[in-house]
Amino acid sequence: QVQLVESGGGLVQAGGSLRLSCAATERTFSSYTMGWFRQAPGKEREFVAAISTSGGSTLYADSVKGRFTIFRDNAKNTMWLLMNSLKPEDTAVYSCAAMIYSGTFSDKRAYDYWGQGTQVTVSS
Repeated sequence: QVQLVESGGGLVQAGGSLRLSCAATERTFSSYTMGWFRQAPGKEREFVAAISTSGGSTLYADSVKGRFTIFRDNAKNTMWLLMNSLKPEDTAVYSCAAMIYSGTFSDKRAYDYWGQGTQVTVSS
């Protein structure tokens, strides 16, 4: 029932920046914990970042901590991921996800709805 649409991916050189957006077509967006995950070819989908319902708490994977920042605006039903100092190993399809019920923020199994993903490619 919840629909999520990502945008903002693209091709950048190492050291560059991108801003990903996740728009939700759901009036109860503010009641969902939101997260970003990524999946590179041949690899498992991995946790990137998450943000609590009000935006007061965030969690980042160690691999992106200090480089990525997650934000949300519940009035706009939108979440963003600011990606700085990008590295080739950040190359992946990035997906946003919504968690309806309480769970572990970094566990992809805790999320109930997923977007289609947006490609991020970082060249060396």
